[in-house]
This record gives sequence, C-alpha cells and structure tokens, in this order.
Amino acid sequence: MNKVIIIGCPGSGKTTFAEKLNKCTGLPLYYLDAIWHKPDKTHISRDEFDKRIIEIFNEDKWIIDGNYKRTIELRIRECDTVFLFDLPTEVCLQGAAKRVGKDRYEMPWIETEFDPEFKKFIEHFPNDTLPYIYELLERYKAEKQIIIFKSREESDMFIEQYKEKKCE
Repeated sequence: MNKVIIIGCPGSGKTTFAEKLNKCTGLPLYYLDAIWHKPDKTHISRDEFDKRIIEIFNEDKWIIDGNYKRTIELRIRECDTVFLFDLPTEVCLQGAAKRVGKDRYEMPWIETEFDPEFKKFIEHFPNDTLPYIYELLERYKAEKQIIIFKSREESDMFIEQYKEKKCE
C-alpha cells in the first residue's frame, strides 16, 4: 500500500480516515479540495487541477483524499489501493452538516451554511455517482487492492487492525 485513493460521498468520513491512515503509514496526504478550491471561493482550471494530480502521481508514495468524478478513473489507474466509503445517505448528510461553521484545513474557507446544491449532490450520489465508481472498481479489481467501508466503524476497525499488524 504505497499509492492510495480514498473516494466516496461527501460527508462519509473520507478525510478523517485519510488523516488516520496518514498517521499510521507516514504516506504523504493530498486533499483534492485543497487543490481545487481557492480562498476566494473560486477554483483553479481543470487543466491546472489535472496537472497537479499528475505531479502527485510522480511521487513514490501518496494518499489522495477526494472524489471529483471526472478524475476518478485516472486516479484508480495510478493507485495500488482504493478505499471506497459507501455509507448511507443520511450518515453522509449528517457528516457534511456537522462541518458547517468549522475551520477545515483541506478547505480554504469556512462554510457558513449547508449549501442546498451540495446537499442535493449528496442525496443523488448513490444514484448518480456510486454506480460509476462500482463499474470502475469492477474493471480494475484484478490489479488493485479494493476496500469498501459500509460504516465508519469498519474504517476505524481497519485502522486499528493496521496498527496492530504494523507493531507486530
């Protein structure tokens, strides 16, 4: 496990897991939100975003946290391990709502409200994005380690088991 992507619905716990995995493994952690968003609530160009992702691929080891459907297949092709958070929509909505008003280092601003468009994206994620992700995982399953979490407890157990193995 040297080149890792963490994908799934916003609010599912990807970033929290990425941080824990980073602490356990020492792999450099990159947040796609921090790359894409600018402090003035605009974003960089798609070309610049793709260029920055490709620069990460040139590193020997990394964790990339974030969804960004347009580049998921590109990241799956480059990684050796995929963690997918496939949690219930209600859990994701609660997770995203909890972030409102909190300072997050992967975002260059503090969200002051739960954006209705973002909420709708989360609500539609299981039908609009998840089938595409599963299709890609099926296509690449022979050459990638794929771990799917259906709850945050499963991701926590993975971290605990990883720590135990590492210390043996």
